[in-house]
Amino acid sequence: MQDKMFDNFNEQTRQFFEPMRKLNSLMLDNMQKMSQYQMESMKRYSQMGTERMREATAINDAEGLRDFSTRQAEMLNELSAQMLEDARAMSEMSLEFKSELESLFAESGQQLADQATQARDQATQAVEKATQQVTEAAEKATQQASQATSQAASQASSQTSSASKSTGTAKATSSRKRT
Repeated sequence: MQDKMFDNFNEQTRQFFEPMRKLNSLMLDNMQKMSQYQMESMKRYSQMGTERMREATAINDAEGLRDFSTRQAEMLNELSAQMLEDARAMSEMSLEFKSELESLFAESGQQLADQATQARDQATQAVEKATQQVTEAAEKATQQASQATSQAASQASSQTSSASKSTGTAKATSSRKRT
């Protein structure tokens, strides 16, 4: 009995914490993806900046400065495109995370609804069983009371008839003594 009770308690506890575990896992996975992507982006931006600085230190004359300025404009276009790509990728990750959260909450809500329905059904069964037991006990008590009443009535009847016979015998004896 206690083992079953502990098993039920453990199962209920597991079911209670399962949505939180899934939520934490989902958030951790999302944080890991976002952090990984941001680290990769940071690495790309640092490499671009480092390359620009190396090229700037390699400028020796006016022609080198003109080439550097031309490459600088190309690099800014490349940087703008990369930043747009990164923003799009982060937006997609956010939307994916949002949809996963929505499905997790929907699943958790359905589980809670199922558990509430199950608890309601169990409570209904328990009430029906208790009502049946009370009805059976009341019927049994009524039968016992009925039997006790009939026995008491029959005993009272037999005692009354015995008492009438005794009274009749005593009257007869007393009338004989008078005569």
